[in-house]
Amino acid sequence: MTTLATDTARTYELGERNEFAVIASDIIYEGAAVGIVTASGHARPLTNVDKFAGFAEKQADNSAGAAAAINVRTVKSGSVKLAITGAVITDINQPVYAQDDNAFSFIKTSGVFIGFMRRFDSSGYGIVEFNAGVLIDPHEGLTAETLSANKTLDALDTGKVFFVDTDAFTITLPAVAKMSFRIVNGAAFGVAIMTISPNANDSIQATDLAAVDDKDLINTKATANRGDQVDIGYGDATGWDASKMIGTWAVEA
Repeated sequence: MTTLATDTARTYELGERNEFAVIASDIIYEGAAVGIVTASGHARPLTNVDKFAGFAEKQADNSAGAAAAINVRTVKSGSVKLAITGAVITDINQPVYAQDDNAFSFIKTSGVFIGFMRRFDSSGYGIVEFNAGVLIDPHEGLTAETLSANKTLDALDTGKVFFVDTDAFTITLPAVAKMSFRIVNGAAFGVAIMTISPNANDSIQATDLAAVDDKDLINTKATANRGDQVDIGYGDATGWDASKMIGTWAVEA
């Protein structure tokens, strides 16, 4: 390594701004969530397979141009008021996902992580803190699926995160094996009870809760909040281990 021996002028940029070359034949409107196309590195109105790059500071009209003919200037980090599906006052610090450049929810399924809701604004609106490329999705690396009815899991579901958005149905585990699942309450406070049912010959071992064969693990509805979750993984031949439990959980009586 060679250290500097003379003054060297650097080119600096404002830390909260960035610029990206825009894909061909498209318009990124002011305020749009901007996505980066993985295969080309070009910017476009965000889709659910892109990398989040911030929000467009002003319109970038490349509708008649070739790829990279113009750049889009983005706000890389900060806080922004967004319409978020189902947002209520109890959703502080929930991760927020973009389904496209102007659709936002708390559900990872078909979405791209953009940040966290730091303040409730009004019904359906929240102040979202974002920092593209810096903040990390708490469910990073897990394939997401939304559950709105009873579901029996199998080997193809290992490594998934399930968002439960409906009250009073049961997630049934397969016979104990070397698999793992994350189950998250995706409903607002006090709306949805989550019931996780083991095989008749298996138990679920959770912190401070007795492991009993064929007894369900229940996320208590009265105190259930969006973001309550449990990681279910292989324990031993007799049953499952429950770890990273968020929220109030109880074993079936």
